[in-house]
Amino acid sequence: MEVEISRSVLTDIAQTTLDGIEGIEVASASLKVGEVLRQQGGGPRRPRALRVTRDGQNVTVDVGLNVEYGRNLVGVAGQAQRAVSENVELMTGLKVKAVNVTVLGVTLPKGNA
Repeated sequence: MEVEISRSVLTDIAQTTLDGIEGIEVASASLKVGEVLRQQGGGPRRPRALRVTRDGQNVTVDVGLNVEYGRNLVGVAGQAQRAVSENVELMTGLKVKAVNVTVLGVTLPKGNA
C-alpha cells in the first residue's frame, strides 16, 4: 500500500511548525504584477514566503522569515531549521534534505506599544 503526500500538506506542516516558534513569523511573499491581479478575487490567504519542493523521498524547504527585534537571528533560524526538519520527517517519513532560511525583515515585539 502506498500513501501519497501532497505538497500542500508538507507546506502546512512547515507553516504550523514555524507558527509555534516564538519571535518569528513567515514573511509575506512579494507579489509580481500578474499575481496581484489573480489575488484580487481570491480569498483571505496571503501568499507566504514558504516553498516546499520534493524530489522522490527528499524534501527541501525554503522559507523567508521576519524575526522579532532583539532576537538572535542565527539562533532562531537554526531553531526553525531543526523544528521543520524534525516535524516533516516525523509526520511523513520523508527525508528533509535542506531547510533554507532567509531572514527578510525585523519586526517590533508584539504587545509593546
